[in-house]
Amino acid sequence: MSINVIQLIQSALTDGVVRQMAARFGLPPDATQKVLATTGPALVAGLMQKGATLDGARSLFATILSPEVNGHIAEQLPQLLGSTTGVSQLEGVGRQLLERAFDRRVDTLSDEVATQTGVPAHATHAMTGIVGATLLGLLKRHFLEGQGNVGQLPTLLGHQLPAIAPYLNDRLMAGLGLTGLGAFTGNILSQLKAVSAHIDHPTPAAKPVAEAMSSIRVPTDAVVREERRSRKWLWWLLAAIAAVLAFLFLRGCHSEQRREQSSERSSAGAAATVQPASASAEASAAAAATPAAVAASATSEAQQPAAAPAPTKDSQLSFTVDAAGKPTLTATVGSEAEKTHLIDALTKHFGADRFVANVTVDQDTRQADWLVHLDGLLPLMALPGAEVKVDGAHVELSGSAANAKLGWLDKLKSLFGASYQIGSFNVEQALANATENFRSAIKGLLTPDSSCVTADVVKVLNLQVINFASAGARVPASALEDLNQSAQVLNACARNGKTAKLEVAGYSDNVGGAQANLQLSKKRAEAVRAYLVKTGVPADSLVAQGYGDARPVASNDTASGRFANRRIEFVAQQ
Repeated sequence: MSINVIQLIQSALTDGVVRQMAARFGLPPDATQKVLATTGPALVAGLMQKGATLDGARSLFATILSPEVNGHIAEQLPQLLGSTTGVSQLEGVGRQLLERAFDRRVDTLSDEVATQTGVPAHATHAMTGIVGATLLGLLKRHFLEGQGNVGQLPTLLGHQLPAIAPYLNDRLMAGLGLTGLGAFTGNILSQLKAVSAHIDHPTPAAKPVAEAMSSIRVPTDAVVREERRSRKWLWWLLAAIAAVLAFLFLRGCHSEQRREQSSERSSAGAAATVQPASASAEASAAAAATPAAVAASATSEAQQPAAAPAPTKDSQLSFTVDAAGKPTLTATVGSEAEKTHLIDALTKHFGADRFVANVTVDQDTRQADWLVHLDGLLPLMALPGAEVKVDGAHVELSGSAANAKLGWLDKLKSLFGASYQIGSFNVEQALANATENFRSAIKGLLTPDSSCVTADVVKVLNLQVINFASAGARVPASALEDLNQSAQVLNACARNGKTAKLEVAGYSDNVGGAQANLQLSKKRAEAVRAYLVKTGVPADSLVAQGYGDARPVASNDTASGRFANRRIEFVAQQ
């Protein structure tokens, strides 16, 4: 059953798949490969640590064989990465499965991968989910095809240490919640060997894997203490009983067969035809009494109709409070029960006519864990000028909610705990992050053999942020270098006879009058077009248009949402 898991991952994440992922996240292929080479070994280390206890090994094996894990993912990766929906599903399901396997969120690990590789965190978060889904899918297929059982899992994991150790370091270990690399490599093999020695291998049964594992009763601390009294005699007794029953069953079948043959000699030919099938059935019954029966049952279970897909989207809540203290909320939750809970709590606290709530139920949305902390949020919903956005485990404050003197940042950190990331929106930081993402991605378009496919060019150009001054249409100095690099790409494509024809589209937030926003967005789009033409981009390849506050990409309830909506967007033209 021994395999090199890292080699399996590498065989699934081919050069073509890496290029697909790079294009999806606007990254150079070498940067994408660097993330994958760092993430894969770290995730395997996390699985090894999980499998280093009896309960952990059982839980991990159940997760690997769960219906949500795609055992055919290696073949399906190119197709899944070919669409935004497929990428989103891969990322979401992968992260959910990893968090189930590790019993902790994986954001800390993917943040550390971002720090070590220089790739933006949003990309490493997504790729962590994709690598996780791939890793678990490959393990599931290996166990099902080899009719493996939970008793073989610790040994398989232990064999991975030589392959992953060169890629690990103390900071990655900290991202997994472990003390350090030295402690991990020094102890993990002995822990896995102890689990392998004490874990009960599946006994003869026709039960599904989950039921068989749940019936095992081994002390949780068996890894720590040696049991002096051997139970081997019990397994020999059970095996002997099974053998006797199988013998009696087979003898009865043969006796019946002899009686039929003596009474119906004229049907000998037909009986001879049926006999191989009967023998096959008897062989199958005998095979059910072997240790491989549990794994075979798992295979059968995996072939049953798939359960409903796991939710892939984070729940969301955003609200603003007017000058009179009346909140307006927008939320997306996964069930009617969660919607009812939210509305009932608001009604009880504010009164039926003292709030506005727009709540959407989407069954592809994960559980809204923040509802547990709703009582602590209600006072903030009455603070005039407050703006708050909750996106999964991320909480962002703006407006009066971000006023340091009011102390809401510290209050919410205490309320939600360490598993949530809580902060206030910072324009400068948002600009710095956008600039970093754009300049990392555009390097791939500035090479001599770079792509001039318009869709690829547009995807990268739209990573830049042009932060105009309030009510202004002058291209800010902070955007000039990014626009210069954009012009280099467009000019290079034009020289190669592959001119990209683009619309420069301007958008605004919803602050101010609609007509004024429409005019302002058009002036900003025209200013960007003029600057690009000035740097040599063919004038007939660019048109400018303003759309005002139409087509928002985020909620205008918060500062970060309005920042995202005030944008210049490049759109491919026929």
